[in-house]
Amino acid sequence: MSFTACVEKILIHPPTDCQRHRDFSTLENPPEHKIMDRTDLIQKAKLAEQAERYDDMADCMREVTEMGGELSNEERNLLSVAYKNVVGARRSAWRVMSSIGLKTESSEKKQQMVKEYREKVEKELEDICNNVLKLLDNYLITNSKNPESKVFYLKMKGDYYRYLAEVASGDNKSKTIENSQQAYQSAFDISKTEMEPTHPIRLGLALNFSVFFYEILNSPDKACELAKKAFDDAIAELDQLHEESYKDSTLIMQLLRDNLTLWTSDNAPEEGNAGEGEAGETEN
Repeated sequence: MSFTACVEKILIHPPTDCQRHRDFSTLENPPEHKIMDRTDLIQKAKLAEQAERYDDMADCMREVTEMGGELSNEERNLLSVAYKNVVGARRSAWRVMSSIGLKTESSEKKQQMVKEYREKVEKELEDICNNVLKLLDNYLITNSKNPESKVFYLKMKGDYYRYLAEVASGDNKSKTIENSQQAYQSAFDISKTEMEPTHPIRLGLALNFSVFFYEILNSPDKACELAKKAFDDAIAELDQLHEESYKDSTLIMQLLRDNLTLWTSDNAPEEGNAGEGEAGETEN
């Protein structure tokens, strides 16, 4: 059939409504969305990390987690690094907006803009934290079979409730603080009986738990007591420190000492400047 004949046929017999709207849903065998397997997701997460696209990295590791089963040490650390960077960007932005909002010389219009933008960042932060907490409760803590993993994930739970507490208010803040402390305490109790004082995850837990006491509960004495005990216990067994975890453990010990120096100085700055380490970034 010639082109002219085709055109005449279309003009004489226009397509019906059913014929007009053709898309993939009308095909007998529409192309399927490719579902990535675990190995591909891990590889994509590593590429995203190299490209510093942490939201993509977090999405990959969320999918891996939702596949079920216990994460390997590598997978666990990829998950931790991804979400630490994703939430860290929002925490920093929220602090900047809060600081700008405190400047009284700003105009009323600018103050309103700052307030709205801070609330936008706050909503993003809350969504991220709640997503992580769901992964922890529904998959990670439930599936952890050894004390190290259990402590790692309970510490992570304490961390993300702490991040929520930083921006919460009223009754919600009190409940969030309580949830954070319970998670940290559960992890702390397990770590004291199941892990060596020099273990980087145990040290990282002590570091972040002490930051919780200092910044969230405003209890500098308790924060110093916890940090000093963790540091002293690790020093006492430093000669037994495993070579593969030496770098991670000594780095966290340095952070513990830095915080102690900061908190016990006569001119300690306002809260929010305490050092914080994430033992979850280690490969142990």
